Amino acid sequence: MVREPLGEEAAAEMSRMFKALSDPIRLRLLSLIASHEGGEACVCDLTGPFDVSQPTISHHLKVLREAGLVGSERRGTWVYYWVLPEALARLSVLLQIPVMSVKTSA
Repeated sequence: MVREPLGEEAAAEMSRMFKALSDPIRLRLLSLIASHEGGEACVCDLTGPFDVSQPTISHHLKVLREAGLVGSERRGTWVYYWVLPEALARLSVLLQIPVMSVKTSA
């Protein structure tokens, strides 16, 4: 972002990701998934830490998935989620500030 301006398509994509992360439950879900042993978590492991219903958790996971932040796979009756590292890398690059040389006066 500081090296060159974002294009319209990239800005729309990044905006969806940031909007998804702007909700505290979704941010916590992403953190729980990323820090879960093995790098993936069953939806059954994600409902306990929250004081909301399972359908609400499923809605938040859907928002994260549609924003491109997590992947998912159904295994039997459960759905497993994992963080998509390339999505976090894109967000990270966007927020990086390049180290600029500081001029000193002599």
